[in-house]
Order: sequence, then C-alpha cells, then structure tokens
Amino acid sequence: MSSANDNNVEGHALLPMGRSSEDGSEDGSEQSLSFSEALAEEDWDVISKKPKERKSIFGGRKWIFVLMVILALITIGVAISWRSKKTTSKANSLEGIAKDGYLLHGDWNFDAPPQERIFRWNITDKTINPDGVYRPMILINGEFPGPLIRVNEGDRIIVHIDNQASNATSFHWHGLFQNGTNHMDGTVGISQCPIAPGAQFVYNFTVPGQHGSYWYHAHQAVTASDGLFGPLIIHSKEEKKLQPMEYATDRVVMVHDHYYNLTSELLVHYLEPDRENAEPVPDTAMINGKNVRDCSTAPSRKCDSSSASLQNFSLDKGQNHRLRFINVGAFAEFQIQIDEHDFAVTEVDGTDVTSLERFHRLNILPAQRYSIILTTNITTADSFWLRARMVTTCFAEENAELQSEVRAIIQYGSSPASGALTATPESKDWSEVVELECRDMNTSSLRPVVAQEAPHRADVTVPLRSNFEIGDWKLSRGWLNQSSYRPNLKSPSLHRIMSGIQSKDDFFSTSSPGPSGKKITYAFNSDQELVYQTTGITIIDIIISNFDDGAHPFHLHGYKFFVLASGSGYFNYDYSTINTTNPLRRDTATVEAFGWVLLRLVADNPGIWPLHCHVAWHSEAGLLMQLWTRADMMKDWVLPKENLDLCQMEGLEKGGGPDDEIWYGAMKGLQSSKKPPP
Repeated sequence: MSSANDNNVEGHALLPMGRSSEDGSEDGSEQSLSFSEALAEEDWDVISKKPKERKSIFGGRKWIFVLMVILALITIGVAISWRSKKTTSKANSLEGIAKDGYLLHGDWNFDAPPQERIFRWNITDKTINPDGVYRPMILINGEFPGPLIRVNEGDRIIVHIDNQASNATSFHWHGLFQNGTNHMDGTVGISQCPIAPGAQFVYNFTVPGQHGSYWYHAHQAVTASDGLFGPLIIHSKEEKKLQPMEYATDRVVMVHDHYYNLTSELLVHYLEPDRENAEPVPDTAMINGKNVRDCSTAPSRKCDSSSASLQNFSLDKGQNHRLRFINVGAFAEFQIQIDEHDFAVTEVDGTDVTSLERFHRLNILPAQRYSIILTTNITTADSFWLRARMVTTCFAEENAELQSEVRAIIQYGSSPASGALTATPESKDWSEVVELECRDMNTSSLRPVVAQEAPHRADVTVPLRSNFEIGDWKLSRGWLNQSSYRPNLKSPSLHRIMSGIQSKDDFFSTSSPGPSGKKITYAFNSDQELVYQTTGITIIDIIISNFDDGAHPFHLHGYKFFVLASGSGYFNYDYSTINTTNPLRRDTATVEAFGWVLLRLVADNPGIWPLHCHVAWHSEAGLLMQLWTRADMMKDWVLPKENLDLCQMEGLEKGGGPDDEIWYGAMKGLQSSKKPPP
C-alpha cells in the first residue's frame, strides 16, 4: 500500500496545472488481458495450478541420487529461511491485496509546509481472489483496494496514470472542491474524456481549504467496483483541536459490496428492456478488501479461500481510537456496529462534528463517510466483532450466493505475531430490533464544530423529480425531470462550454433559443443533459423529490451543501420550521423512497459540476444533472493540451456503458426515449 511516506511519493519541481513531467515510473506488472479473454481462459495458472510432468533424473546411479538429496536438503533449508519471511506461498497467496489495515501512522508531520505529493499508478488487469473467489479485476499498482493518498491541507497532489488495462478509465477525487481546477475533477463526459488503454495522464491539483476523510474512484461507467478505488485523507494543522475528542490511533475502514461477475456484464443485464430497475444484487461484502468465503457455498465459482482472512484491528486497551468509515461500494447501504461498544460520531463527509448523543450503530450509504471515536474500555473480553450488514430490504431481487454480513475483529492489545491465530470473538450482538428502512441515519444531533449559518433564503429553487420509467419493455432508465443522462465520451461538457465561450459568440446559449434569425450554438442535448447555469454567487435550493421505491444517495461534485430538511411524501414548501443555525454540511445526502430532501448551496465555485445518485447502477441509468456555476469567471480559462488530447485517443470508449442501440438498433431506444410526464 502506498502512502505519502512510501517510495511512490517523490519531490519534483512544481508542474504547471495539467502538465506532466517525463514519467520514469517502472511497470513491473504482468501483461494485461482483456476481460473477454479473462472470461474465456479456463486454465489460467493463477486459477488452476496443475502439476507439471517431470522426468526422472536418477538414471540408476546411486551417487547422483545421494548428491541430489544433499542439494535438495540445502534447497529446502533456503526455502524455509525465505518462507519464514513470507507467510504465504505463491500458489495460495492473495497477491495484490492491501494487508496493513490502512493505519495512519502517528509520525505524520501535521505542521509541514505545503508540498508536492507525487504518486505513480500503473492500471492493470489481474485476476485475484480477495475472499477466495477468483474474478478479473482492475488494479492500481497491483493492489486491492487501491493505495492510500495521505496529504496535508494546502498540498499539491500529482498522480501519474499509466493505463495498461484493457478498458479506458478516469479518476474522480470524491469530495474535493477543485476550485480553479474543474478539468481535474475526473468525470468522464463532463470534465474530461476517458484515459484510453495504453494512454497516460497526470492529475495535478491542490487541496486548500478542506480536510478530513475523502476517497477516489474510477468515474468510467461502473468500473470502480472492479477494483479502482481507495482512501484519500487530508490532514489539518488544527485537526486535533477540531476533533471533539482526543484519540491515540487513526485508521481507515472501507466497507463495500463485492460482485463476482464483471460490472460490465452486470450493467448490460441491468439496463436491458423490462428489467424494471432491478439492480444487481451483490454476492458478498468486504472490509478493506477482506473477507473469507466458504467455498462450499459458491459451488459454481473458482474458489480457494485458504489464504483469505478477516480484517483485524489491534487497538490498545483503555484508549480512544479514530475509525474513518467510508462506503466505497456500488449499491448496498450498510449498518455498522462494534459489539458491546458505543461510540461518538466526530466527522461527516469531511466536516468535523460534535454531539451529546452516543451511537452503537452507523448507517452508511454509498460514497458517505463517518469518523467515529471508539473507546476500548470493555472488561468482559479482549476481542469483539465489528459487523457490517447490508440492508437487504433495499434489494429488488434475491441472490442465492449473497453473504450479507462481513466481519472484522477488534482486538485489544498489540498486533499478534506473524502467523499467530487471533482468538475468535465471542462478543454479543446488540439485542434491539434493527431498522430496515433504506435511508440516512438520523444526524439531527450532529453539529459542525466550525459553526456556519446557512443563508436564510435562496435566490433560486431547482426542483428535481427523480424517477425510473419502467414496464412496457422499456429500458431501465432513470430520469431527473425530463432528462436521462448519457455521457458524451468524446466531447465533455466542459470542453463544449469553453469552446462556446472562446468562440466570442454573443448568442452562445446552453439551452434556450435566442433572438429570431440569430444562429444559436447549443452546448447540450436537453433530453440527455439537464444543466442549470448561474452567474455570480447564487444561493440555490435543490429540492429532490423521489418517485421511486429505492433510496438515492445524491452526491454533488465541487461542493458541500447544507442539509436543511428531509422527509417522506411531498415537500410542502413551508420554510417556517427550517433550521438555518449551523446545519450539517456534507457532499452526499440521501433521499428516501417516495420522499424528499432539501439542500441549500452557496454556488461560488466556477465550473461544471455533476449532481448524481451514487448508486453506481442508478447513475449509469441516467440519474445525473449538471450545475454550471460562476460561468462569469470562466471566460479566461484555457484547458491544458493534455486534457484535450485525451479525446483523440483510440479506444477511449472501452469500458463505457452500453448504447441503447444494442437493443433497439435503428429505433435508437424509441420506447425509452419517450419523456415521462412532467
């Protein structure tokens, strides 16, 4: 696993925004195979280790035999010595799987002056078995999950991407403002074209004015769930003061659903006609990429779990410990608990919070983050289960292979010696009935440590109706108002905006016709791209009304918003009870089934920013719109040549979502293109 202290981080001369220096990174990865080849290869050595035939070497001469025995004993001795340093064999090793639990070591310099943190990533295809079941995945530097990015507030992050995988990709830095670097947001079809197979690209941006728990993930179709994600932690000089409780250790805990089939295959099946928004149900769940599958429960899969293990967190007794939970999954909401322990919630999506209330369960939907402070003061035992359960009532279908709960071990005391067994916890589950609603946890008691008053009223209101059009052999497509998003892989929104602005066309328009007889350049197709534009600093109320039976965690790029209110049914537009005194600020909030949520936003960050459901399947189905804010500040922007060059690369469409034409051909999705009623 990489961190800012690893040899993946270097000190280089300051690079111009979006420009790369010569990449001298070494590529020690194996040759990549396409996913279609991966599915066809039934006899890969990594999947099935067949013994090779060996001819006899004795030849009837006893002295040769004795010599060979001596040499063999020497070889065995060397092998034993080497294997004492490496606890798993090559045949059964979980090669490429991050193993140290993403501990944020305490020797970090929080007071270091702003500096460059340089990372070099090789993206490759590889078949691994994180819980025992083998599947083709896409990995960063051969690791699953991806390496840790750890920086200080104000640092410059430079990530060199060398895409040696079969599919195109991009990386979004989830929760980062990207103020002034909209072109580094990493969103395919909006801020950039995909990074084609064989291509290189450099992400280069700074992180001023924010700290906390963030993450990164691929933003090309649903390929993030094939392995392209990892944590991004930004420290502040004031971090220990802003956290309401002191703590001795700090670490990342990523929870996620896991699919045994390729996401590209699952996506096609999900979007095909008459599926009625039946999302793919996961096969299992993981904590920091770890779990153990009983192979007898997956008889149709290639499986070897002999080297798989649960995540083990060793925490000294009698101290406070910070656990940064991140749901990096595609679909499932998780309920997280630590047996016999309650805890304090101290951060939400990068916002330090305080509360008089203590919790013993945490509900976390895709893309959300919560830090908790756990006190290791229980005297009944020294090891306890950390349980992460999927809320399966949110699933439209059943999966016979589903393992809905993943566990980790909280062990009091130092880490066990290499190869030592950790005692299986015998801790008790919490006894009360678990709420099975698919929605955000109640955060009404959480208040930001740095108080900020929300504007008392909005300048404009953007009402969004979220629904799926299903039945009558229609494609499973999501709609925001009368638009179902499709990414333009070769002409991103930002590129079209800048082209229009720089054309000096006084009648350049985003959506509405101009004066009679004047030619208008339309930047967007309103059927597939819902865009709301502002100039100047604007206070926006976004009201999302959900006409679907599933929950939708909506994430806004480039911003944190105030979560003012939410509920079931319809919002009655009564603002008299709305609390604007230091409400929770976050970047991902959930609208429950047949419910609503009211978000207030100070639109002051120039750029084009997507607002979308972070259920990966829903986003690909079309639940995405764009906010084009502070358009008045973009007239002097110049997009880097490297960003523009991506759009000329061959193969940039690989790994993207399917086109409607694969089902309807020349009809071009006639039935699915009919707009829902207003």
